[in-house]
Amino acid sequence: MKTFSVPTKEEVAPANQAIFENLQKALGFVPNLYATIAHSENGLSRYLAFQGAKTSLSNKEKEAVNLIVSQVNGCVYCQSAHLVLGKMNGFSEDQLLDIRKGKSADAKLNALVQLAAEVAENKGRASSETVDAFFENGYTNENLVDLILQVSDKTAMNFLHNLTQIPVDFPLAPALD
Repeated sequence: MKTFSVPTKEEVAPANQAIFENLQKALGFVPNLYATIAHSENGLSRYLAFQGAKTSLSNKEKEAVNLIVSQVNGCVYCQSAHLVLGKMNGFSEDQLLDIRKGKSADAKLNALVQLAAEVAENKGRASSETVDAFFENGYTNENLVDLILQVSDKTAMNFLHNLTQIPVDFPLAPALD
């Protein structure tokens, strides 16, 4: 199979070079997966606009969805990144481990994580019990739509890494028991 490389700033289109500079200023580096998206002249700007769009989910909820979807999809890159981002958004190591296992001690977050996991595992489908639990825990139709959009965001990145296998530039996520 073809080996994929992470492009340098000089190897991408001028519009992506400007995005690389902005990422460097904001994050201190350009994550390898973002750089890989820059193989497409318009892909990186499209993805960042989608990722950064307003949502009804909190940053903490988004990270929980990102982590469980990455776990379901077996994406080591995204698991590793979202463990770091999860900690930055207030999750403890134990809470992050629980989310990777598809659960949370917080009932509302548990309903979100379980629905996200089922949607990812079952190509957009979930049991009526899981959907009902989501709504019974205070989520709305708006939250459901935003959850599906978050799952789709993360699934795209999981698939990109799973296919390209570019190097992980975060501390590696430990394997689950």
